[in-house]
Formats: sequence, C-alpha cells, structure tokens
Amino acid sequence: MSFVNFIPAIWSKVILAALQKKLVYGSPMVVNSDYEGEISGPGNTVHITQFGDPTVSDYKPGGTITYEQLSDAGLTLLIDQAKSFSFAIDDVDRRQAAGDMQAYLESRAAYRLADAADQYIASKYTQVAAGNVLGSTGAPLTPLPYAIGGSSTWHPADFYTQVTEPLKVILDQNNVPDDDRYLIVPPWAESLLSQTQAFVSVTDMQGQPSETFQRGFMGQVSNFNVLKSNNAPQPVAGGAGTGVWAIQAGHPMGITYGEQITETEALRLQTTIADGVRGLHVYGAKMVRPDATAVAYVQRPTGI
Repeated sequence: MSFVNFIPAIWSKVILAALQKKLVYGSPMVVNSDYEGEISGPGNTVHITQFGDPTVSDYKPGGTITYEQLSDAGLTLLIDQAKSFSFAIDDVDRRQAAGDMQAYLESRAAYRLADAADQYIASKYTQVAAGNVLGSTGAPLTPLPYAIGGSSTWHPADFYTQVTEPLKVILDQNNVPDDDRYLIVPPWAESLLSQTQAFVSVTDMQGQPSETFQRGFMGQVSNFNVLKSNNAPQPVAGGAGTGVWAIQAGHPMGITYGEQITETEALRLQTTIADGVRGLHVYGAKMVRPDATAVAYVQRPTGI
C-alpha cells in the first residue's frame, strides 16, 4: 500500500519528527549488562552463579580448621522478550518524498523497540525486597500540606524529607555502595525536587557529557543521580494526572539487563514494487539484588 500522506503537491525538505520520551530504565545508570555477551537469541537462559559470604570463625593456634561447603543459590536470566518491526516503502513514495524516509522510519522503529524494553525494565520494581518498600498502592506516602495565603498546598521539601531521604536510609542500611546510586522520578516529582536547596541541577555540574542529559539525567540530590522518566510506573491511575506512582531508587547492581538485535535487514518484496525493512529485538531483565533497590509508593499532589 502506498504512503498517500507522502504525496502532496509540493514536497517539504523536512520530515516532521515524532516526539519521544527519554528512555531511562535501560540505561547504564540504572541497570548492569554483565551477562549480555552470552545472549544469542530469544529463549536463551543465562545461569548466574551466586554464592553467599563465607562464615568467619574464631581461630586458636594449633586448632582444627573446618572448610565450609558454599552453596550456589543460582539465578537465571531468561531472555523471554521478543519484539519485531516490519514495514514496506513503495518505490513511488521513495522517489517523490523529500528527505531520507527510510532512515527516518528505521530510527523511529528502533526507538519504539527501545521504549518497549524501557517500560518492561520499569515493571521490575515489584520484585524489590519486602523491607525496601515505603507505603503501598492502598496507603501511599502523602507529603504533608502547608498553608500559603490561606490555601493548603504541598511544600516541595516534603517530597525530599518524606520520600528521597527514607529511600536513601534503606539503601544505607543494606550496605549498598554510595557511588552511582540513582533515583527515577516522573516529571512532577522532579519539579518538586528541583525547588529544594538540596538539589544540584545538571546545569550547575561540570564535565557532564551531553548524552547523559539526553538519557534523562537531571542532577543530584542526597547522593542520588536523579533521572526523569515518563515511563515511571503508575500502578494506580487518578483523574487529571493524579494517582499513585512508584518512585524507584537503587544501584545498577540491583537489576541486570541483556539485549540483542538478532536480525535487521532490508529486502525486495515479491508481491509489490517496494522494499521491506524488518528487525527483531530480544531481551530480558531480572532483579538479581532485591536489596539494592528500593521503591516508594507516592500520591501525586494536585496542582502540579
């Protein structure tokens, strides 16, 4: 079928690009890819060896040492997600359209694959350790209101004191490394954090590569790298943008992610005068360290 929308009387030299979200959950700031090299196709299972810490015992000179048999609490990373794209570009449309239509469509297809994977990784927040959860979908954290000019509203600092800091304490108590911690928030929460004195904007930081900002990196607070994402889960939707949101904090050691584009190819179609382009993306993710990730269920305030 011809792309009839690409056949106006006068052709523009610019293809109107679609708007897109910043993809965060699959970035190296959030997940590790330690086992990615072992993936070759969909259905693969990557076995991860996981030993507990050796026991430390008292020692007396001349005493007998007992050698502990360590047990392997192995984990498996199942590459069970597979997404594909395929589209045809008619020869007539290709010749009449201004701009590189095929390159644009391939870029959009790649973005849509990445967005699907990003949302899939975001869904792993439900696998955190039970003791690492603040609030619940039925009883979310609700930062206390305060009065301005006789009206009740939320103070931006409430999110910092009641959400950010408690998440930090959970990770501290679990001995999660201080370096490279992240905090993923939806846009409304980033707006609240940016109004607090504890927040250091990315524009105030030196030496940050531009590609990092493109991945949603907004700045730092409480030793967290703050990332903004429209893929932040909303387990309980509300009217006019309200509802309950899952705010995730952690360290990249917590979630492992593996992906591979196993096929990307262009071919001449047999039943029409057109080229076809298709691709396949296989991936999987697992919460390998549930104690290295924490989640807070937070009620979004009205008015922001």
